[in-house]
Amino acid sequence: MTSTTPASETAAIEARGVAMHYGALHAVDGVDLTVRRGEIFGLIGHNGAGKSTLFKMMLGLIAPTQGEILINGCSVRGRGFRAARRHIGYLPENVVLYDNLTGLETLHFFARLKGAARAQCAPTLERVGLGHAAKRPLREYSKGMRQRLGFAQALLGAPRVLFLDEPTNGLDPQAIRDFYATLRGLQGEGVTVVITSHILAELQERVDRLAIMSAGKIQALGSVQALREQVQMPLSLTLRLAAPDALLAQQALGAITGVHTTVIPEGLQVSCPREAKMAVLAAVTALGARLLDLKIAEPSLEDVFFGFSD
Repeated sequence: MTSTTPASETAAIEARGVAMHYGALHAVDGVDLTVRRGEIFGLIGHNGAGKSTLFKMMLGLIAPTQGEILINGCSVRGRGFRAARRHIGYLPENVVLYDNLTGLETLHFFARLKGAARAQCAPTLERVGLGHAAKRPLREYSKGMRQRLGFAQALLGAPRVLFLDEPTNGLDPQAIRDFYATLRGLQGEGVTVVITSHILAELQERVDRLAIMSAGKIQALGSVQALREQVQMPLSLTLRLAAPDALLAQQALGAITGVHTTVIPEGLQVSCPREAKMAVLAAVTALGARLLDLKIAEPSLEDVFFGFSD
């Protein structure tokens, strides 16, 4: 006998039939979504897909036209959500800050708004790499430093759910790496993260699951690998071979259904359906020492995104 755990006990976020209509415009149109506790979840889509509107409804900033949203079991329309919101962190796409305040004064300001302890502020600045700039006025901060300060305010109050809208705007590569390392640390503490970004290459290896939104609806949902398999995009293989051997390999692979090959200066470029992968590898293995190198490339998240969008 197997037992099942109710979704409300394993879900940090539940959206049930959520819609937001502005007259004839359906910004969000019947979204059903569950984000698990402790998950790093990506939300991607074109501009105008409905991501920001869905975010605002989840934060309780705007009320849905219809449907229900629960954050850690608490309805965003319920009386108890005001208290529950203290355990939610939010980084908007465009952070507006006061240039005359220092970094530490800025966090003191947000701590007071959130009812968080001032004692959290200095350690939080250290956590996002701004401890050295705590007493500098914001007018001296770079764009990346302002972005990290915005992330710091989202972390105040030890949130259990984080909503991050384009959080790596203005960050250099090292800061982006540090940012995602911080997210993994938070995930280890049981924090749930929902993140939107137009930089799909960043999200590809860093989210547990993601949803693709278009025209106010969720078009696809799952891990990156599950979406690759769902959209049925071909794999790409690059075989490094001497020119005569490339022609030999092309002949051998030509007998496999759905496989397309192109001779390139380095050898052979192969496109094959996922279900033909093992047959292709068997044929390639038979080349023995003629095969000098082999690279296999899965479709990128960008490829998958456009595969669902087209």
